[in-house]
Amino acid sequence: MKQQRHTVIRELLGKGPISSQDELRKKLAGRGYHVTQATLSRDMHELRLSKGPDGYSLSNGNGDEDDSLPGIREVLGSFGLEVRQAINLLVLITTTGGAQPIAAGIDYEDWPEVVGTIAGDDTVLMICPDVEQAAKLKTRIEGYLG
Repeated sequence: MKQQRHTVIRELLGKGPISSQDELRKKLAGRGYHVTQATLSRDMHELRLSKGPDGYSLSNGNGDEDDSLPGIREVLGSFGLEVRQAINLLVLITTTGGAQPIAAGIDYEDWPEVVGTIAGDDTVLMICPDVEQAAKLKTRIEGYLG
């Protein structure tokens, strides 16, 4: 959902600057993306939008997210070892010290299957709303672990 929303924001800004956050929020709502001000601010930061005299625009010409930061696939591929399901909970076993970056990456992704995460040193607990969503997320994560 977030990637789709970011794509729509890029499209909207590709047509020209947008004068305010509220104008951008309304245009997103018109495209079916109803977001809070906090979510929109986070999106704008992640997309590195800049504000000039004409309003907000894509700062680097394409709105790509920071390429220097690894994505969740890379983080899980580097630190993740195994994922286990216990009813609506997932336990992700990581390398020593790998739990924090993985939990932060999962929180950043804002996946609808994740209610919250708790990270230790080498274990991440992911709480899902129900068994089905936990199973769906487990399958996705296993694909990232390779």
